[in-house]
Amino acid sequence: MTRTSDEGSPGVPGDARERSGDERLAELLAFLRRRVTGEYEVDEFGFDPELNDKVVLELLRPVYRHWFRVETSGLEHVPADSGALVVANHSGTLPVDALMMQVALHDEAHRPVRLLGADLVYQLPVLGHLARKTGHTLACPEDADRLLRGGELVGVFPEGFKGVGKPFSQRYRLQRFGRGGFAASAIRAGAPIIPCAIVGAEEIYPKIGDMPALARLLGLPYLPITPLFPWLGPLGLVPLPSKWLIEFGEPIRTDDYDPIDADDPMLVFNLTDQVRETIQGLLDTLRRRRGPAFP
Repeated sequence: MTRTSDEGSPGVPGDARERSGDERLAELLAFLRRRVTGEYEVDEFGFDPELNDKVVLELLRPVYRHWFRVETSGLEHVPADSGALVVANHSGTLPVDALMMQVALHDEAHRPVRLLGADLVYQLPVLGHLARKTGHTLACPEDADRLLRGGELVGVFPEGFKGVGKPFSQRYRLQRFGRGGFAASAIRAGAPIIPCAIVGAEEIYPKIGDMPALARLLGLPYLPITPLFPWLGPLGLVPLPSKWLIEFGEPIRTDDYDPIDADDPMLVFNLTDQVRETIQGLLDTLRRRRGPAFP
């Protein structure tokens, strides 16, 4: 039965409900006043915590909780207040997995995550500005090092477009992790690497084809064909409601290394490979635990 009114609710006096509504209105008006007058803080990377918390995450939470029904595990492995590098698999045709991981870490680990994004994100006027506002920054060693040394929780998806744009037939198979720049940054900062596995994103836009000529014309790495897009137009952009699991694995320590070890290609390669194998193992376990994508 759906309740359409609070009248008669036990233990909730009418004046308390009214005060609650008044408080929410007051908070909204105060928020709008601060935006108009510029009385809010933005850090050197452009991160606007208030806008992120009160607008962006509020819009994402219904998707996280009710559409994808995300379940998280291993949150005890995320440090409470020190720098760490969260390394996750990337998939889903559109990078929705990055947004869902952001909600998980903010709401359940109580830490904002500073996601590292590809150059293309910051070449797009509106998207690039919004990404900066929500704590994202360019995936370059300089920004990663500064954030980690500043004690921030940093998130990276080493597969990049190779992962998020792979065909559905290759789902949950990790692509190459690039040159291991993330591992070098973790070594330089002495920050732990937190492997993260995300199951569910592969099914939201099953990529069954591509339009490479049109993608090149638009300056995109790929332009997908899915069972619903482009056939249903804008409706084809609605993600399918797959069941999601996100797990944060045991930290891989890097403080035993000397910072100069970040310049050793073989050492960085071995650490990168270790992280990749760990995430692949987590993915395989999570898939078995979840079962069907659409229960």
